[in-house]
Amino acid sequence: MQLAWAYAPPMIVKAAVEHGIFDNLDKGAKTAQELAVAAGVPLRGVRAIANALVGIDLLAKGADGRYSLTPESAAFLVSGKPSFLGRLIWHTTVQILPRWTKLAEAVEHGKPAGGVNHQEGGVEFFQQFVEDLFPLSYPAAQALAAELRVAGAASPVSVLDLAAGSGVWSIALAQASPNVSVTAVDWPGVLEVTERMTARFGVADRYKFVAEDLGLADFGHGHHVATLGHILHSEGEARSRELLKKTFAALAAGGTIAIQEFLVDEQRAKNTMGLIFAVNMLVATDDGDTFTFEEIAGWLREAGFVDVRQLDSPGPSPLILATKPS
Repeated sequence: MQLAWAYAPPMIVKAAVEHGIFDNLDKGAKTAQELAVAAGVPLRGVRAIANALVGIDLLAKGADGRYSLTPESAAFLVSGKPSFLGRLIWHTTVQILPRWTKLAEAVEHGKPAGGVNHQEGGVEFFQQFVEDLFPLSYPAAQALAAELRVAGAASPVSVLDLAAGSGVWSIALAQASPNVSVTAVDWPGVLEVTERMTARFGVADRYKFVAEDLGLADFGHGHHVATLGHILHSEGEARSRELLKKTFAALAAGGTIAIQEFLVDEQRAKNTMGLIFAVNMLVATDDGDTFTFEEIAGWLREAGFVDVRQLDSPGPSPLILATKPS
């Protein structure tokens, strides 16, 4: 029964976000009638979703029938807070779920009807959600900045942000030191989001934007850090291996590559999120997949990197770091 109805919680959360349930409760506990009046909708629907949210521990309900936020919903489901993830729920329910309804066809053909890893169709897809994913990667990006000791840099630090998206990885590095300059590479339409986010965080003046596909773009050379945040899974093995070789060539001697991915275990049997995300790549990309640390480490060594290691960070998997020999 849990599996059969697993689609229900995100749909319920989406409805609650859209009708301001969490926002209204952030101002204090309320009855279902008060919530319905505030949302301008009938009582029946609000009462049903509010009770369901109590059942999945995203709302609490007192003996007086008044609803209140739980620590999780207060942290992640109140719009306007930096950690708001309501748009992530929108992404999964509106953008992702329709593709999953065609999973059987994707299994039959080994590819989706239309992948998001092409500019045609892909730009619109990524434009709509990369900004919403910023809160998920920002803590890990800050951990990367701390690990690389960017704040203490006494000389210029050139960062290559590949498939930049919201720019979250390089923004955290740029915030850590005024000595950081960034080359951000992504499709033209997606870079519009990158530019907007860098301006919001006050670091846009230190960015150079390269509007091109990763396979065609000029990465430049002499970079000290290269970031690849959640890109290998959509590229697939062959394109990922070529991308790592191209990145190696763009780094200065002693430079560091940092990769964030949904890692899976060697037997592909335990890391449920990573395994499910591999299916998501089946319905969304031509060749995408999720990989083990050992697989990615092998590709990095093949490209010429040494000291391949993992960095525990706030994210779905540890960051993978490697160094270009001096």
